[in-house]
Formats: sequence, C-alpha cells, structure tokens
Amino acid sequence: MILLRKFRVLILMVFLIACSMHIMIDLLPKLERHGNSGCSCSHTPSEEPQSWGKQGWPNKHTLRILQDFSNEPSSNVSSHSLERIPATGDKTQNLPVKGSRLSALYEHPLYRRALPTLTDEDTLFNVNTDIRFDPKAAEDQAWTGEGTMEEFSPTGELTADSYPNWLRFHIGINRYELYSRHNPVIDALLKDLITQRITSVAMKSGGTQLKLIMTFQNYGQALFKPMKQTREQETPPDFFYFSDFERHNAEIAAFHLDKILDFRRVPPVAGRLVNMTKEIRDVTRDKKLWRTFFISPANNVCFYGECSYYCSTEHALCGKPDQIEGSLAAFLPDLALAKRKTWRNPWRRSYHKRKKAEWEVDPDYCEEVKQTPPYDSGTRLLDIMDMTIFDFLMGNMDRHHYETFEKFGNETFIIHLDNGRGHTYSFPRLLSFCRVRKSTHLRLQLLAKEEYKLSMLMAESLVRDRLSPILIQPHLDAMDRRLRHVLNVLSECVEKEGYSYVVENDFRDHGSDHAHNGPRRR
Repeated sequence: MILLRKFRVLILMVFLIACSMHIMIDLLPKLERHGNSGCSCSHTPSEEPQSWGKQGWPNKHTLRILQDFSNEPSSNVSSHSLERIPATGDKTQNLPVKGSRLSALYEHPLYRRALPTLTDEDTLFNVNTDIRFDPKAAEDQAWTGEGTMEEFSPTGELTADSYPNWLRFHIGINRYELYSRHNPVIDALLKDLITQRITSVAMKSGGTQLKLIMTFQNYGQALFKPMKQTREQETPPDFFYFSDFERHNAEIAAFHLDKILDFRRVPPVAGRLVNMTKEIRDVTRDKKLWRTFFISPANNVCFYGECSYYCSTEHALCGKPDQIEGSLAAFLPDLALAKRKTWRNPWRRSYHKRKKAEWEVDPDYCEEVKQTPPYDSGTRLLDIMDMTIFDFLMGNMDRHHYETFEKFGNETFIIHLDNGRGHTYSFPRLLSFCRVRKSTHLRLQLLAKEEYKLSMLMAESLVRDRLSPILIQPHLDAMDRRLRHVLNVLSECVEKEGYSYVVENDFRDHGSDHAHNGPRRR
C-alpha cells in the first residue's frame, strides 16, 4: 500500500513538473520581449537565431482569429516593406506599345465580342452605389493608406469608384468571366500585389505543399507560393505527376496564358521578391511557421513551415540571404460572401502508382459522362474542354477538381485555380474528346499563325512581370508544339465526326453559351 501511494505521488510530481515546463516555455517569449523593449530594429540574416525569440506573441484568441484567416483589423500588425518601387520603370504598368503583337491580338474581332447585358442574377455582387464607406470607421487607420486622403470624396467618405482594387475586382465578377477585357482595375491590382505593405502572414491549411496567406495594409489578401525550383530545373522523367514541386512561375504564366486565350478565368497573379525577415518572419503570428525559421550554414535565412510534403529542413526554402521570389495570387471573395461549389473532374488522373483512371481504360466512359448531370445539359462539357486545352498547353496534369460560383448554378464558367504544376518540357496526354467551342477553336487557329504566335505573345506579356523572365525559351517552344498537337487532334475529330458535330457554334447568341441544350449524341 505504501509503495502504491509513493508511486501515485511520483506520477503527480512528474505531471506538475511537465505543466510547469510548458508554462515557462509559453511565457519565455513574453519575458524576453519585456527584457528587450528598448530595441525595435530588424535583425540582419547574420545574427544568431536565438535573437528571434525577441519577437512578441499575441494571445491565443488573437492567434486563433489569424489562423482562421480573418479580415478583422486586430489580426494585422505593421511591417516595413523591403521594396521601394520607383514611379517609373514599373513593368506591370507598361501598356502594349503600338504595333506589338499583343495589342494587335486584342484588336482582333475574336477578342472584341461583347457580353450580353448583365442583370442582377448575372453579377456576383449587387452593389448599391448610394452606399458610402467611411474609412474613419475602420479600427486600423492604416486602411486609408499612407497619406492618400485626397482619394476620398470631399465628405470624407469612400465612393464605390475609390474602393481598394481587390474589392473592385470582386465586384466585377459575373456569370461569364472573372474580369472584363482591358479592365484597368486588373493592372492596378497587379501593382498592388507587388507594392502593398504586407501586414500579416499565416500558413494556408490543407494542400500538399507550403503556401502562405499574405494580408496587405488595404485588407486585401493573396496566396503566396514561394520559389522551390529554378526556371531551368526539370522534373525527372521517373517522377509521378503528383510528386512534383509546385512552381511559382507556372502560376504567373497561367494567368497570362488564360488572358491570351480570352478565358479570363484565372485570378490575377504577379511575381514578387519578398524579404523573408521583414515581410514574413517579423509579421507572422503563426507560431508553427515562426518556429521553422533558421540560419543555414551558408548564412541564409530559411524556413520550411508545415505541410503534407516537402516541409522539412531537407526541403527548406532559403533566401539570398533573406530575399525569396514567389507568386502572389489575388484572393477570390470570401466563401461567406460568395460560396463556391467544388466538382470532381471526371477526367482526373488516378493519383496511383499502378492503376489507371477509368477514362483511360473504358472506351464508353465519355458517353457515360455525357448522360450524367451537370454534363448532360448546358455547356459544362465545353468548359471542361477549355480547361483541358488550357492545362495541356501548360503541361499541367494535376487538375483533380474544379470550382464554380454557387450563385450561378450550372450556367457559368469554371474557375481555373491552382496552376502550380505546369510548364515543364514534358508532353502530357490530351483527352481525345471531340467537342470544342467554335470561339475557342478559332482562337487556337489564330494563335498558331506566325503573326500571332503563342510563344511570342506569352513572352511579350510575361516581360511585364517584376520577376521576368518567367519562362525560359524551351518552355515557350513547348507551348507552340502542344498547340499544334491540339489542332491536329481536333482536325482528326472533324474528319471523323464532321465539323458541325465537333465544333459547337457559340456565335449565334452569346446567351446560348449557357442555355440548357443537351449534348449531341450519335
């Protein structure tokens, strides 16, 4: 009995000691912060990692809000941006010069088709222009920018035309496109992505690889994918498509390709050079992310975060010495305001080392899909073909799901999200599904002509990005090669099935793009 009591007392003492140690560990950063309150300087990469403990931590409630990616003002802290962008020489603001291939392309009749008149049911948000937003009501006065009060109306209120560019982008989304052609808000938003001060950073939950949520001083948010490979590095041929690194330059190139194809279904993306010390480590409130920072043997700042794959010291992301480039993709509207529906791609790959997908082995699979909602009516199958061609031109084999805005039901476009596994030299397989929009087919034929050559248009468009060059020449050449292959496949389909069966005429009435017409059957 005495031994049993002693054992219980021993267990209790061990438990109390463990609790005390956890409490001390939690309090240590705060104690160090108070002990060094006189220093507000940012640390250089050459300083010892131990000095990083001097960064204070928020309370658990605030941290939980940040990890939920809240837009509350309390989730923001201040930082000093690394970049000081000069007024001139900004690549994102260079408009197409007279005589350029891009300007000629966008003047072509195929790129000047008007949308039908939009109703309230066709716009994602119904904006009441009588509503005025008072920036003084915001808890964080930094929302108004740095001394830019002249942007407000004489009454001190913010008019709809003076909303932040990310909000104006959200307001412009409709049933047919994420943004309109020649929309000046998109160029302004691209500039914001590379110039706005980053006020907070957190890891994005889910996904196989590390991605960061970055919040700006104007409350806009973007998804940051850091550079993991150089432009020249290629995936070994023995690697499976689902084992590849995500490429930040592929995200940037996807936005430009989507625009050249006249889809406008990829959210705006820009490249940015980020200071890992000032713009990530010093502003994050995510303890799990902060604790993964370290100094490499080469005296560079590195971190690795937490994710399913490639988040370890062996796959750390290191700066030079603390500069790292990456892609920043503008966020779509919050799901609480604009719900999106996720669909399983019927032509997704198996994601298995030995098994093939059903569409690769079942010759009747296509007919089965065409009889299954939502593919049995409307233009969803044509949207899938647009997306398939888009992915094939990029070399992206990782399109397992896609999303649409719930408000528009099945009569809307597919959002082309998550394009990081593209732009390799490889030659992915193209679906041999013989259906395509006439507008898409004609644009592909146009981009195969020498005066509108796809690779040259991409090179001209990408040179505007801050991280240019985005793609090296072999990647650009591969796009031309794939485009020729797509046209050859469609030509074979037309020869076999007939032009009227393969090519869906969407020029008759733009509204018929989303009419409930069942797919043609033989």
